[in-house]
Order: sequence, then C-alpha cells, then structure tokens
Amino acid sequence: MTIKISGRFDFSKHQDFINAYKAYPKGEMGFVVDLAEAEYMDSSAMGMLLQLREHSSKVKDSVVLANGNDAINEILKIANFGKLFLIK
Repeated sequence: MTIKISGRFDFSKHQDFINAYKAYPKGEMGFVVDLAEAEYMDSSAMGMLLQLREHSSKVKDSVVLANGNDAINEILKIANFGKLFLIK
C-alpha cells in the first residue's frame, strides 16, 4: 500500500494520514510512504510515521520512506529513522 504525501507533511495531514492506513488490519501489511511531492516535514510528521510503523509491524522494512527531497532525507538521517525504516 502506498501513501502519497504532497506539500507540507505536518499536523494538518494527521487525520488523512491515519485514515490512509487504519482501514487495513494491524500487523498484516507493509506500506510505502511516497514523499516525492512533500516539500517539508516536521516533528508531528515523524510521530505519524512512528504510528504507522507501530500499526504495520515493528520490522524495519515494513514501512519504506521513498523519494524524499534532500531536506527531508536530512531530517530523517538526523533523527536516526534509518534504524527504524527503510529509506529509499
């Protein structure tokens, strides 16, 4: 299942983001978060990603963070999200 993010990935996307994955049974599905159109990510977005990881499974590659721009990838790197997620 792919979840596409566009524009600012912040708290304003919270409900839409949760609705995108909550319909699927917990622990039974992997997700790709496509960040190609995301311009910005804040700490609330990072919290949402952690919630998604909890929902999907705690296995590192159960959630893939894909296509982030340089600024987003730097945020993910600083937060050590590479230890929790597969970043492409």
